[in-house]
Amino acid sequence: MAESFGSDPDRYDRSRPRYPGALVRRIAAAAPGPDVLDVGCGTGIAASQFRAAGCTVLGVDVDARMAGFARERGLPVEVGAFETWDPAGRTFDLVVAGQTWHWIDPAAGAAKAAEVLRPGGRVALFWNVYRPGPALADAFAAAHRAALPDAPRMPWKNSAIDAYGAIFDKVADGLRATGSFDDLDRWEVRWEQHYTRDAWLEHLSTSGEAALYTPEQQADLLARTGAVIDEMGGAFPMPYLAVAVTATRT
Repeated sequence: MAESFGSDPDRYDRSRPRYPGALVRRIAAAAPGPDVLDVGCGTGIAASQFRAAGCTVLGVDVDARMAGFARERGLPVEVGAFETWDPAGRTFDLVVAGQTWHWIDPAAGAAKAAEVLRPGGRVALFWNVYRPGPALADAFAAAHRAALPDAPRMPWKNSAIDAYGAIFDKVADGLRATGSFDDLDRWEVRWEQHYTRDAWLEHLSTSGEAALYTPEQQADLLARTGAVIDEMGGAFPMPYLAVAVTATRT
């Protein structure tokens, strides 16, 4: 799954939502300085937002294709797995990760974050999480079941907030276990994105699970989901909750 995102970096960058400006500004303001390390920077979505907020950003990503895309937009990126990446003595005021820390080993990643942060520096690991209403979730679930009746997981069965809750807890436990962080907190911002039919289907095609489907299954899922959106008039608003797990380096 993790290696699938770089198959089409342009589509990924185009279709993935950005993070609410209020959250980016709050994270940047809480750091003791402007030097940021973006872990799993991908195409540079979050890195570009922090750079616009006045930060100096270095990215690290395991996928050379994603790193190449980010470099084309002017972002310095080094290729490697964060857990084994060599910072070469460099330290930072802020370590961030947007929609990526669940691909990082929670213990090794937290230890590396502690290693590269200056005392008083901050780690902020954040995600955009869907908050669809019951009617929208049920309609998307029905399309998913019809296209993929044997799929091992139903993404619309339960609230995404509930599903991500276990991730947030594991991330917090990893930071806490290092003994190198305090002021552990969770920051949240509610926001909403409007999707056309085509924009949502393109976004859906970039999910990690999409890489597990056959081309025929993927086409069927997109067709059925597109029909749901057509019935809603061809567009819909998707509520999101942006959540950051954050702590200060002691």
